[in-house]
Amino acid sequence: MSRRVRVPAAPPTVNGRIILSFLFSAAGAVGFAVTYGLGGQTQWEGACLGVAFAGLATGLAIWGRRLVPVGGYVEEHEGFTPPPAEQALTAAVFTAPDSPIRRRGLLATLGLALTALGVAGLFPLRSLLPWDRTGPVRARRDTPWGPGVRLLTVDGRPLRPADVPAGTVVGVFPEGGTEAGDAPAFAVRLQPERFSRPPSAGHLAGLVVYSLLCTHAGCPVRLYLKGTGRLLCPCHQSSFDLFADAAPVAGPAARPLPGLPIEVGPDGYLRASGDFTTPPGAGFWSRR
Repeated sequence: MSRRVRVPAAPPTVNGRIILSFLFSAAGAVGFAVTYGLGGQTQWEGACLGVAFAGLATGLAIWGRRLVPVGGYVEEHEGFTPPPAEQALTAAVFTAPDSPIRRRGLLATLGLALTALGVAGLFPLRSLLPWDRTGPVRARRDTPWGPGVRLLTVDGRPLRPADVPAGTVVGVFPEGGTEAGDAPAFAVRLQPERFSRPPSAGHLAGLVVYSLLCTHAGCPVRLYLKGTGRLLCPCHQSSFDLFADAAPVAGPAARPLPGLPIEVGPDGYLRASGDFTTPPGAGFWSRR
């Protein structure tokens, strides 16, 4: 006569704790996705991911310790066929309505938590799309410079054309974006008749503006050889010819310094009329 084996049902509180843990995990994943979608904040994103993974781990740990039969089983070498009682117990674990692996509420919340984490993981990938304004692809190309942005000196004063005497390099920053790492530039006044290659960004009676970041490794190019039109990078000795549209003439740099188109605004101050002609900084990303 076969004997029906019944798997003991878990207390309702155990199921509730597992479901609550998985719901916390799903809420954390949703919180991460919302925070990232609204612009991102590193601390909150980390906290949400911590809640998501902690909830998932807690729920699985409780499930494994309280619902899945564990430990204490010893089988002798002789007789590899399990006794009928053990076979019935195994069958009950997989088929009984109150079996731990057939509890629909637990499986549903586990699926919800895993789905939410999977969807949340797709949000950072969205930033790699070219049209995402917050992603690295757009960030590499766009800077705080743009039409109408005034040029500021190091001490925050607006710059007039007369503030850039001949043979002097003046560091400039965009108004409202002085803290951006790709924003530093410099203005210098040259003799237009000495241009061997016209500046791609144009000039105002010889006044030109270029990015301050070397196109080799992003170091600031600050050593100006007055009279020669050469600008040197102190890091790896790249040299740029400002009379030839800041083309590299020595050193490891292989790309000209990006130019910034400028104009004089109605208030008499210098303003940008667009962004840099090419992305500023290190050019390793553009190699083919």
